[in-house]
Amino acid sequence: MSEIFQISLEPEKKHKQGYVKNILQSIVSERLNTPLGYFILVSAAIFFAVVTALYGITPAFLLIVLFIGLPVLYAILAFPEFGVVVLLLMAYLLFAIMKFGIDFPVGTLMDALQWILVLGFFFRQKTEKNWKIFKGPVSVMILIWLLYNFIEVANPSAESRLAWVYTVRTVGVVMLMYFIFMFHIRTVIFIRFILKMWILLTLFAALYGLKQEYIGFSAGEEAYLHSDPNIMSLLFIDEHWRKFSIFSDPVAFSYNMAVSSLLCMALMTGAIKAWKKILLGVFIFIFLWSMLSSGTRGAYVLVPATLILFAVLKYNKQILLFSVGAGVFITVMIFIPTSNPTLYRFQSAFKPSDDASFNVRKANQKMIQPYILSHPLGGGLGATGAWGQRFAPNSFLAHFPPDSGYVRVAVEMGWVGLLLFCILMFIILKTGIKNYYRIRDPELKAYCLAMVLIVFAFNLGNYPQEALVQFPSNIYFYLVVALINITYRLDIEKNGPVYGGI
Repeated sequence: MSEIFQISLEPEKKHKQGYVKNILQSIVSERLNTPLGYFILVSAAIFFAVVTALYGITPAFLLIVLFIGLPVLYAILAFPEFGVVVLLLMAYLLFAIMKFGIDFPVGTLMDALQWILVLGFFFRQKTEKNWKIFKGPVSVMILIWLLYNFIEVANPSAESRLAWVYTVRTVGVVMLMYFIFMFHIRTVIFIRFILKMWILLTLFAALYGLKQEYIGFSAGEEAYLHSDPNIMSLLFIDEHWRKFSIFSDPVAFSYNMAVSSLLCMALMTGAIKAWKKILLGVFIFIFLWSMLSSGTRGAYVLVPATLILFAVLKYNKQILLFSVGAGVFITVMIFIPTSNPTLYRFQSAFKPSDDASFNVRKANQKMIQPYILSHPLGGGLGATGAWGQRFAPNSFLAHFPPDSGYVRVAVEMGWVGLLLFCILMFIILKTGIKNYYRIRDPELKAYCLAMVLIVFAFNLGNYPQEALVQFPSNIYFYLVVALINITYRLDIEKNGPVYGGI
């Protein structure tokens, strides 16, 4: 896996990484590889084992946080690339950590990590003062969208200001990660590392989902599934449990499998060896196979629909033949007679009029249209869903199920907010397509193509479900948006500015 992408370091980066590597090697070889070092490590292991046995995993976890918290905090501030990696890891593994039953506000820890990165960014600006990299329509629209989110605090139709506080706390900080990624991802080597980590994390999640499908749930997962009748009604469909792997729910699981398969498809178009393409093809098969176990119909449509854009952007004989072959295969899968519940649910995704849940959502959207048209600013951030039920339980919107990212924006932020949101997504896609055709380096071109396909897929998936509100999709979406501009910036640094073109 380490050879999927060739590695080349800039001299300055190589010196910096060599320095850090020498420090780590010195600590391991000169300090820990001694009798005293062995004694410290063994004593620490025994200590944590005893604490866990006597008091459970939570005190042991808190002690670990105490011992490593300050060094990690220093590392994030001193080496922000490390902080970016920690953020991406935590976003992907957040719910897996919570499944261990650790009584710790992991979500608050994620908020703190993001704020630390923002703080470190402003510290860096004191010495570097590099604001030029943020120029561009995407950055401008994100700032406008962020400003509109803050303006919503004064929405006269809002039933609760506390709901706004809890919602903007997550939405606003997550959007700031776009600027963090733009500032700290400066080399091709770092992009390669991030993408390799992304693929490996997805592989782990996919295999765990297949474990749930063919071996079964863990005891903790079984307890969760039977803890609430509402959970069973959502996840037990046609005598079959929908799988969610290490994520919060089947939707987050399936969407991440779909976009990761698109990532691998785009990487296969780069200038890489044949065996690497075969390996990426194996990953695609595993991701899509695992995705089917989620039972999320909205995800089933994402890959076939995005393949159309893929064929248009990367128009050549091989891609055309691949797209035609994939289209024939999917058509056969849609219409072949079956009694398999997973395949039947896949087929129903392409026949929405026959689906009762789709018709219910369609009726709900029709019902809420007059409210949207009469409330240009909407009902306020957090008016629907959990925050609405918590802070304004008797309001009209508190028990309205948006079941769609676009519908939630329209209901909570009005048709003005929906218009701004759609303009933001349009500009992101336009910029991505424009940069894709401008980039000359084959490797960077493949990365940019992958990001455009993922943005397109997330936007498609945001209609039947809420695709951009849950970890890790919310963090990774702004990583993808940032990489659209970063790849073009790196291409200019390597090959010079582009004149003419689109």
